[in-house]
Amino acid sequence: MKSLTWRPSVLAAFVVAECLLLQLQTPAQAELMLPSIFGDSMVVQRDEPVHVWGWTEPGQEVRVQLGDRAASGKANGEGRFDVSVPALPAGGPYELTVKADETKTFTDVLVGEVWICSGQSNMAWSVRSANDPDLESLSANYPEIRLISVPQVGTQEPQRDFKGQWAEATPETVKDFSAVGYFFGRQLHQTLDVPIGLIDNAWGGSAAEAWVPRDVLEADGKYESMLAGWDNRMAKYDYDALLEAWKEKQKAWVEKGRKGIAPRRPRDDSAGNHRPANIYNGVLLPTIGYTMRGVIWYQGESNAGRAYEYRDLFPLMIQTWRDQWGQGDFPFYWVQLADFRSEVDEPTDSSWAELREAQTMTMSRLPNTGEAVILNLGESADIHPKNKQDVAKRLARWALAKDYGYDLPYRSPTYRDAEFDGNKAIVRFDHVGAGLDTFDVNEAIGFTLAGEDQKFVRANAKIVSKDTVEVTAEGITNPVAVRYAWADNPVCNVQSKEGLPMTPFRSDDWPGITQPKE
Repeated sequence: MKSLTWRPSVLAAFVVAECLLLQLQTPAQAELMLPSIFGDSMVVQRDEPVHVWGWTEPGQEVRVQLGDRAASGKANGEGRFDVSVPALPAGGPYELTVKADETKTFTDVLVGEVWICSGQSNMAWSVRSANDPDLESLSANYPEIRLISVPQVGTQEPQRDFKGQWAEATPETVKDFSAVGYFFGRQLHQTLDVPIGLIDNAWGGSAAEAWVPRDVLEADGKYESMLAGWDNRMAKYDYDALLEAWKEKQKAWVEKGRKGIAPRRPRDDSAGNHRPANIYNGVLLPTIGYTMRGVIWYQGESNAGRAYEYRDLFPLMIQTWRDQWGQGDFPFYWVQLADFRSEVDEPTDSSWAELREAQTMTMSRLPNTGEAVILNLGESADIHPKNKQDVAKRLARWALAKDYGYDLPYRSPTYRDAEFDGNKAIVRFDHVGAGLDTFDVNEAIGFTLAGEDQKFVRANAKIVSKDTVEVTAEGITNPVAVRYAWADNPVCNVQSKEGLPMTPFRSDDWPGITQPKE
């Protein structure tokens, strides 16, 4: 992993953002301030220069010391300082001291591995709502796992801080923390035996475009229609009027004896989790620059209806975060959408399958990325499957294998190519581990075939070698396309012998239902 280099271009982006913070202008007698991501009981990243920033008098000399490592810098014309303390190995506790015209000291600081836990509701889903919450919380005595959560603030105005504080992982603190995040961090802690810091900034229901700055979306050129739609909507949007109308309805409902369903309080969409750039400005920006190892991400449900757009939007989001952080191509691992909704009798188009495809494509678009396939962990009637333990383990496999040097199976089998020979499709796969296998029954379930008419039917499949499956279907004499697990809630059972489910795929590139019309 590349060392932290705080590039001038990245600093310039922060300066521009902070010029917009009229509500946070530097007072005449500027006090020394650091964002809440710095606090007692925090974990800072091992083996990397530790970036520390804050605000004081313009031109003020600032000295930062962590353990026996120290560095100095000077506040710029807006009063912001950026100092990188030389790297330390895992350990602690230490004190982090920041000295300008006054001094701030943070205690009980550990040095270890820091990961950001991000996405929408399935990442936000708490330990108390996951499987076995009583047992999980009872055993959560990990003083070297530290947790911090970023509140949900949606705004078009860049923010430089948030309200939050670090806490040890205890039976009480883990209950409301991200289940996937906590279980992921616990696996790393138990394996690596180093302190773990987890930053949870997930926001349920959030759309990917809300995590990207407005100027990046504008510059890309693919999102003009999206941005114009939001601009037109917001120009006519009057949340106060909606709120007053709701109050009148609420009053009438009470006067009539509270019969029937109570009027629903309106949401303020201008500050919501779908508006482009809202979450980037209010949630992510205050933490950008905090030295860390990488990101785990669980999101996509809110973008499934625009899966083709996600092919570009998701990589753009990841690359933007990397550019803004100035830490090179840090690890970014995500959870592919689980199985959800009703099973169907006949093959059909699927927006969720197309979103999964877009997620998988991102691995070939960007380096140091990875996907945890969880098609066997979903629940048809619940978009929030409770088995977050196994989700976290599949993410942890990626990190342990790719970032920490463990010889572990971590990647699901993926489609390589297909050869059509008579009435057969011969399909070959990469990343099969010890070989392809099936779960529950010997028959390989989940494949479909189509001829030139592009109509798919359920197919028969059998594993014929370590990395090859032979597929046929009644009535299809000249197949030209093969798919696997192509449904919202596919019935499928192929995996590696190590138990990692096969990645859904299609050999064709026929237009999908989320592909924009010309």
